[in-house]
Amino acid sequence: MSRVTILCTASAREETLTALQGLGVLHVQHLRLPGGEKLEEARVRLQHVRRALEVLPPAGTGAASGRSAGEVVEAIWAILRQRKTDEERLEDLQREKTRLQPFGSFDPGGIQQLEEQGIVIRLFQAQRGREPKLPDDAVRVVVSEDKHTVYFAVVARGDIPVDAAELRMPEKSLAEIERELREVEHRLAESARKLAEFSSEREAVAHIVARAEERVEFLEAREGMLAGEPVAALQGFCPEGKLDSLRSASAAHGWGLVIRDPDPDDRVPTLLRISWWSRPIQVLYDVLGILPGYDEVDISPVFLVFFSIFFGMLIGDAGYGLLFLAVTLALRRKMSPALFGLLTITSGATVLWGAVTGTWFAAARLPAPLAGMKIGWLMDNNNLMELCFLIGTVHLTIAHGWRAWILRRSWQSLAHVGWVCCTWGMFFLARYLILQRAFPPAAAGVLGAGVVAIVLFMTPVAKLKTEWFGHAMLPLNVISNFGDVVSYVRLFAVGSATLAVGAAFNEMLLGLIKGPISGLVAATILFAGHALNIGMAILSVMVHGVRLNALEFSQHMDITWKGFPYRPFARRAKDEAEHTGTLDLEAKATVE
Repeated sequence: MSRVTILCTASAREETLTALQGLGVLHVQHLRLPGGEKLEEARVRLQHVRRALEVLPPAGTGAASGRSAGEVVEAIWAILRQRKTDEERLEDLQREKTRLQPFGSFDPGGIQQLEEQGIVIRLFQAQRGREPKLPDDAVRVVVSEDKHTVYFAVVARGDIPVDAAELRMPEKSLAEIERELREVEHRLAESARKLAEFSSEREAVAHIVARAEERVEFLEAREGMLAGEPVAALQGFCPEGKLDSLRSASAAHGWGLVIRDPDPDDRVPTLLRISWWSRPIQVLYDVLGILPGYDEVDISPVFLVFFSIFFGMLIGDAGYGLLFLAVTLALRRKMSPALFGLLTITSGATVLWGAVTGTWFAAARLPAPLAGMKIGWLMDNNNLMELCFLIGTVHLTIAHGWRAWILRRSWQSLAHVGWVCCTWGMFFLARYLILQRAFPPAAAGVLGAGVVAIVLFMTPVAKLKTEWFGHAMLPLNVISNFGDVVSYVRLFAVGSATLAVGAAFNEMLLGLIKGPISGLVAATILFAGHALNIGMAILSVMVHGVRLNALEFSQHMDITWKGFPYRPFARRAKDEAEHTGTLDLEAKATVE
């Protein structure tokens, strides 16, 4: 990525920005804070049309309405305003209905007529057993009561004090409120139907949203330029592979062009060039909202491989994996290639792990072909825990080995070699302390050599005065390294919990089957139980499977995920000829 400064005449700012927007290679960095009335109006307009797109159902197959895109947006907003009014009215009516239900349906108008003749009726509620005493000329009529509260009316000639909570007399009867409730619910259903009718216009609305985004970005770029007479300046970042097109445009339009490497304190966007086979992990990056910084390493290949392993071990059931795979294949046409690839890989990993551990829907007994796939060594829990420690050790070894390669021209690379030795020493220590396995004598030497290498090479001599604190923290970091290795045992613990929950449902419900009806009920509950177990297992993947990559591994790789995406200043909308209708992007709008 190169930092680019473009110089043009102040009078040609808009022409320059139009050309750059068509070129679509420059990630703009504002030289001053953008502002101004037109920009604020454009931002409000963008929110206006974006909200219209958000509420539209997925694109339908119905006929287009024949309206322009702008008219569709305003029609959607009319529906939204009516829906908001109806929702507020519905809430008020439901609250009033709840308040009046203990008193039943009565005519407030009749009570008003009695009051004009001197007979006052008021509504009260009191705690049961603590009903207030009334004067002799007043009558209490208990309308209803529940376990804790008594609801009653007081009838008297004139207004008298009553030591109880009074309820406001309603303007409408309960029957009228219920009738209006039905009318409001009908209007809300009608609003939903009208919105569904506009689903066929989704592409047109998406187009004007893209145009509105273009307008905002254009004005932000214009207002973010340094402008004076006679020169204006624009700055941004451009991938090195696209500099030639920028140079050609500069020569064609007579711009001044300054290209140089980014400064260390520049906020440079990240443009990932992920290899085709590891591209599925981009889906997970997007879901989590994470991206490595510009000066950080792209760990996508390692992330994908180990996330797939973790996914398979955490779900742990080949039957569940086959379900995931079947759903993935059934919905293939509705998925992006990257999402399809990610789900296929993780489902396959789940089937493979479940097969070698003999786990198929947590069944206690398996047919001979399935039972024959089991690997006997994996039937021992201690062996499974040792495998988890080994996977963690390999994972962290890759991290420090990678860092050592990156720093190979520096003595600090030897510190990361030391961390590799330390990590393997911790692996054998974990086996010894947790699994009571023998501790090889050579492992102590490897661990000691690793610590010595870390102490000697972790900080350059010239920086010892300012970075000595790292040495003071080294004992804690070594202990933390042991904790990181041991933390991979969560793969065993969570996978075992998934198996235990599934097996518990199987045992509990299969024993209840006594006949066809009980069998149907048990099957329904069993299905729900396994669905719940799958949901919990997927949640564990998002917690533990992601954490081991995005936290443990990333910390050892010195990755902070501080990046933000490269987003070039470019056209967002397709050719106008492909869409019907127009939209005044400078029109004022209110966002509700």
